Amino acid sequence: MNFRLPPVLGGTTLVAGTAIGAGMLALPMASAGMWFYWSTALMLVSWFIMLRSSQALLEVSLHFEPGHSFHTIVRDLLGPKWSFANGCAVTFVLYTLIYAYVSGGGSIIEQSITSMTGDAPPRVLASLIFALLLTTFIWWSSKAVDRFSILLVGGMVITYLFSISGMVTHLRIDTLMDSNGGGGEMIFLWGAVSTYLTSFCFHASVPSLVKYMGKEPRTINASLRYGTVVALVCYVSWLTAADGNISREDFKAVITAGGNVGDLMAATGNNLGSFLILRMLESFSLLAVATSFLGAGLGLFDYIADLCKFDDSNLGRTKTLLVTFAPPILGGIIWPDGFLPAIGWAGLASAFWAVIIPALLLAAARNQFGKTSYVTPGGSLTIPMLLFYGCFVAVCHTLFVFNLLPMYH
Repeated sequence: MNFRLPPVLGGTTLVAGTAIGAGMLALPMASAGMWFYWSTALMLVSWFIMLRSSQALLEVSLHFEPGHSFHTIVRDLLGPKWSFANGCAVTFVLYTLIYAYVSGGGSIIEQSITSMTGDAPPRVLASLIFALLLTTFIWWSSKAVDRFSILLVGGMVITYLFSISGMVTHLRIDTLMDSNGGGGEMIFLWGAVSTYLTSFCFHASVPSLVKYMGKEPRTINASLRYGTVVALVCYVSWLTAADGNISREDFKAVITAGGNVGDLMAATGNNLGSFLILRMLESFSLLAVATSFLGAGLGLFDYIADLCKFDDSNLGRTKTLLVTFAPPILGGIIWPDGFLPAIGWAGLASAFWAVIIPALLLAAARNQFGKTSYVTPGGSLTIPMLLFYGCFVAVCHTLFVFNLLPMYH
């Protein structure tokens, strides 16, 4: 059978599938201090900025032949130094995210076993088993990752729908509105901006869309808009379900305990009181983390293999595997509760390569090539807006790291 998705639907699926992942599990914890209203406002701002930066990349990519990668475009327009800095930022993001997924996956397995049996397995063992199982697929082949990812994504969609619908039926309006606590405080918003930014990272896929669809700006732009809206709807519904079931006060205990996904699942179980919904939520969380691990892991695996010139033999792939996964797995074992901080650090690096770099590329492309058939919405205001927001995220995260911005605990 020659079945093909319509171009816009296929592009929308690629954008939404790349953006949505385990990072969304950090959103309720990162936003516990500011709570629902401020969280929704920050989500809309993050969506708008990341949509504009992806559209800026689309305009830039149309000046190049289909098939040019993101890194090639950066090197040609900004030079080798910027290309090197961009590569370091992307590598840092992937290493940090893999570490976060090892930490998060281990905590989910530990919490699930504890809630069902009453006995807590060693977190180190749970993280190690989770990581080794998934790295085996990556070592085996890209095709194995592709086939396994299809199963995981299918399961993730099913368990997400079941868990969210179940949580919505148990939603309490007074909890969602934080009737007893005043509804959150704006000061906590500044510490969450980098985490929210990570939720809409898919920008390396924009040149891929140009490669697969050709220079079709209307189709690609529609894919960017629809794909990011799908992600936005998923995130807002998840925040609504989480904030409507777990009180703002209960989130203090989650963050104080380490802010890992397992702690979030435990708090949800205490408030839901439904065995089936909790199992669905745990399954969704584990599948989301596993899917994100495979996506980030395969990308970093291929990058390391090319960088270190390791061949595709069993020995070569083993060397690549060790260089790729030994540091984040070791980090997940030594610092098992780093899920939430790691997502924030990934957001800091993402502000550089997914917001600031696209703005610089757009300025360089307009200066070198002039106007093209597609112009990013916002006109001349787009470049300063992106540069300002990227620097703003970097400053906020730096202040947060030095405890100049508070975390809700």
